[in-house]
Amino acid sequence: MPRAMIPSLRARDYLSDIKPIWCPGCGHFGVLSALTKALAYLERPKHEIAIISGIGCSSRLPAYLDCYGFHGLHGRALPLATGLKAARPDLTVIAASGDGDGFSIGGNHFLHACRRDIDLCYIVMDNAVYGMTKGQASPTTPPDWTQSALTPRGTGIPAFRPAAIALASGASFIARGFSGDPHGLSELIAHAILHPGFAFVHVLSPCRTYRPDDQSSWKQAVHPFGEALLSETGTGTVGDPDRQCAPALQVQDDGLGLGILHQAAREPTSTSTAIDAGRDSSGDRGRDWGPDRDPDRQAALNAIEAELEA
Repeated sequence: MPRAMIPSLRARDYLSDIKPIWCPGCGHFGVLSALTKALAYLERPKHEIAIISGIGCSSRLPAYLDCYGFHGLHGRALPLATGLKAARPDLTVIAASGDGDGFSIGGNHFLHACRRDIDLCYIVMDNAVYGMTKGQASPTTPPDWTQSALTPRGTGIPAFRPAAIALASGASFIARGFSGDPHGLSELIAHAILHPGFAFVHVLSPCRTYRPDDQSSWKQAVHPFGEALLSETGTGTVGDPDRQCAPALQVQDDGLGLGILHQAAREPTSTSTAIDAGRDSSGDRGRDWGPDRDPDRQAALNAIEAELEA
């Protein structure tokens, strides 16, 4: 069906009839709200969207959306999403994971997805705990967290730093949002979907059951990314995603800075070249590949930029 014939959709139109079974107050409700708002803003037809997930509380997301979805194996959302995007570059492919699913058993896939820079959006809902398996420490849990029976004295292990690892591994778009700010998060997700390459969105999404204090403490602690560094140096722009300043900012990242942390031009790879060849041989299938080849996509990017600067 031509896009002109597809009626405009509201955020709620992207929701399925299945009611979320997350705990009351779970941060993931905010992520679901932000994602549907982003899809509605971008006017993505539901039949052109695919949500791929692994295992965990966060990975229930495909069931709650009225579009194509696949609930895969633990830690394997990214290879599934990569394969789908390679086969169907016309689709908007979004992978969803949690901190355990994405950074522990799925950590190896995370590194190589960043390196390959395939055009997909990866949303990780980080609550710094294994929620579905009853509250064990996860890769992003602080080393002094003592509320798990398995680690009563804390893990003693430094927490995994997703944004820094993504930057070191070659991701061309890195952002961080907070589930308590669905509007701001929806803007970041829209930017990530439009970015022509691997777009990683790290979402602070507190668990009210096993880490109940995080909702209020994170809400008070989050701040625009780079704010502390810029107040010390007096130079630059808050949230400036410039490729040269990103490494310096990452060194002083406290894990609570929000916004676009890093954005770089997509560099051609053999994988992306092969997908572009598939796009060229399949007519309109790959019209969504890159703003330079899609005026609608570039117009949407410009609109978001204007909104963020307002």
